[in-house]
Amino acid sequence: MRTQLDRQMQIHQSALNLQAQRQQLLASNIANADTPNYKARDIDFREALKGAVGERMGPLALSATRPGHLQGSGGNPLDGLAKYRTELQSSVDGNTVNMDVERAAFAENAIHYEASITFINGLLSGMQRAITGQ
Repeated sequence: MRTQLDRQMQIHQSALNLQAQRQQLLASNIANADTPNYKARDIDFREALKGAVGERMGPLALSATRPGHLQGSGGNPLDGLAKYRTELQSSVDGNTVNMDVERAAFAENAIHYEASITFINGLLSGMQRAITGQ
């Protein structure tokens, strides 16, 4: 049986997982800024979180509705949420990484991640105070 705390923490867990995956993608974009034909990728956080909350999932998983369906691979289930970023300015070598956009997105995502951690800590400390009667 799921407790109220479990239900409240599920959305925050999903948000942290998505933010961590997005941070990895943005770091990969920055690392490959000089790689010819590299296509920058990103996660639409709002769309991904809406899908995560709407389907009440923990980690993303495939459902096998028929006996003949194959099980998913052991890869990262959040990789399916990554989409290619639209190109703002053409590059001679085919690379679509715009360092200004990537740095801004990286910093913004880091701030959102820290805010999520702070919110979770506040929620847990509030629960602890309620349990101890303070």
